[in-house]
Amino acid sequence: MKKGDISIRKARKDDSAFIAQVVAMAIGDEVALQNYCGDNYISVLTDIACTEHTQYSWRNAIIAECDGKVAGAVVGYDGALLEELRNGTFAVLQNKIGSTPNIANETEAGEYYLDSLAVMPEFRGYGIGRKLIDAFCRQAFSAGAERVGLIVDTDNPNAQKLYTSQGFKRVGDRIFFGHRMHHLQKTPF
Repeated sequence: MKKGDISIRKARKDDSAFIAQVVAMAIGDEVALQNYCGDNYISVLTDIACTEHTQYSWRNAIIAECDGKVAGAVVGYDGALLEELRNGTFAVLQNKIGSTPNIANETEAGEYYLDSLAVMPEFRGYGIGRKLIDAFCRQAFSAGAERVGLIVDTDNPNAQKLYTSQGFKRVGDRIFFGHRMHHLQKTPF
């Protein structure tokens, strides 16, 4: 496939099933996904993405299209809203699977958090991930954020290389879903 026209747009509610795939790909660990959302995790993540006040809501996503086909997405939010958004996420989980996980906070107030990013395999290598990161950072900084943060698995050097090439710097480590993660941040300066 040759490189086509890439466009970036705000997500719509009808993108929810795609957003669920992106979140699952970003988490990348089937056991963690099952622990978080149950065996039918794509369906549960889709319900979460359809719901407005959740971490993975379509309202918190940006979509990339290549030649009119949905190719990738980024999901993120103001870290100050984590508890509120997590409560919405947990309400869906409680309703769908009857439980909620006990997980560490991955962000905090003062950080606009890039939660999930993925590009479908057939669209990789065209710079879509970079365009999504750039669009997300521009959105965060134009909303007044002083920094954008994310965590990346220490076992994923390619993702870390992508983020550092976009101006992110390592500021520490965190444990999330049982994995050691590097905490990276970017400032507009």
